[in-house]
Amino acid sequence: MTLQDTRRRRLSARLTRSPRTRLALLLSAPLLWLGLAYLGALAALLVTALWSTNTFTGAIERVWTLDNIRTVLTDSVYRSVTIRTIGVAALVTVIDAVLALPVAFFMAKVAGRRWQPLLVAGILLPLWASYLVKAYAWRSMFGGGGLIDWAGAPFGIGSPGYGLTATVCTLAYLWLPYMVLPIFAGLERLPDSLLEAAGDLGARPGRTIRTVVLPLVFPAIVAGSIFTFSLSLGDYVAVEIVGGTKQFLGNLVYDNIGAAGNQPLAAAVGLVPVVVMIVYLFLSRRAGALENL
Repeated sequence: MTLQDTRRRRLSARLTRSPRTRLALLLSAPLLWLGLAYLGALAALLVTALWSTNTFTGAIERVWTLDNIRTVLTDSVYRSVTIRTIGVAALVTVIDAVLALPVAFFMAKVAGRRWQPLLVAGILLPLWASYLVKAYAWRSMFGGGGLIDWAGAPFGIGSPGYGLTATVCTLAYLWLPYMVLPIFAGLERLPDSLLEAAGDLGARPGRTIRTVVLPLVFPAIVAGSIFTFSLSLGDYVAVEIVGGTKQFLGNLVYDNIGAAGNQPLAAAVGLVPVVVMIVYLFLSRRAGALENL
């Protein structure tokens, strides 16, 4: 064995003994894939948004311009669609949080240990069904003569039809498991002794929830909202199925790529949810939510 081989083996042994070095080697391939597949795609999106489309031939002209971004920021149509999309995503998030909190609390603090795996499986069960099947099921319920019309007929109540109401209900149902599970994980880490101490001090259940449970589980709620808000913000399939004539950011991206054939403008529209989610993730990090993911 030569002196060079001996030095190489010593260096290799020294590197593999270091925990930081082993961690860096372990994460190098996933980080490389993340950089190429995700960050590279975002960079391509930004570059495409700075190009333009020839109005006569429809060909992409690789000339740097801010016209597409200026159009998205200043045109009243794009502003109203952006506000509508963010508002629906926020409303879906609030509805899911209100529905998920009692369900997660029952799973974590009321149900016995033997029932918790079954309840978690029950929450995950809808995720095994096809996305399109669930969306079209809601379409049939909101359609004329559907389940809502049938159930409301004795009370003189009819279905609101396709639109914002159907979109909010469909998205809230689709993303509810993504809110329940983070809250359930956060409540499991909540010591039972805190609830017992609040009861011993005379706090009623409602006050215990407000003053003890909600402040401690708030980061978990924000963690769940990252999923519900982002998934609702970028969804366009459910909106196409139950949204009626309402337009959302995802639909504008799809229409500009498909019917209009204007990829640079579609890329500029696609930057809006990316920027919104960057701001949302920054605020979530300040709330300590990323530790609950």
